[in-house]
Amino acid sequence: MKSAMNQDLEQSLEQIKMKPTAEKAITNFRSGLNCAQAVLTAFSEDMSFDGDFAIGVACGFGGGMGRLQETCGAATGSFMVMGIHNCRKYTDNKERKEETYAMVQEFSKKFTALHGTLNCRALLNCDLKTEEGHQYWKDNNLSEVVCEKCIADAVEIIEEILPV
Repeated sequence: MKSAMNQDLEQSLEQIKMKPTAEKAITNFRSGLNCAQAVLTAFSEDMSFDGDFAIGVACGFGGGMGRLQETCGAATGSFMVMGIHNCRKYTDNKERKEETYAMVQEFSKKFTALHGTLNCRALLNCDLKTEEGHQYWKDNNLSEVVCEKCIADAVEIIEEILPV
């Protein structure tokens, strides 16, 4: 079993290795944005889109879409980033959709390879709509242990897929 000091050191080293956009996304999440908002707004400056508008657009996507715990908010925020990228790259909507769908599929494959699923409830192993599930989430620090890892991984996958 790892000591608390070793775990803290590993987490610190992991954060040191984190790329600037992932750090920005984690900072955004820790400031109170949901996972989808955190991922989407982390790219707003580099991709030149309105971060405040992005916060509004992604507002309902946290907690697996409105805390329904379906598709992980880090993933849905990533899908929005890909859509914005492709809407700027392609003028024809058919091309935009096809390229975005291909990127979403690639992202999903990579994210699932890392986490086993895109499903928020499965990732957290609790039901956030119940008092017990919310307490489990807090007691086990799942915001940091699971959500922040998903956010950081989502950003890294986007950066692999997109020439941001």
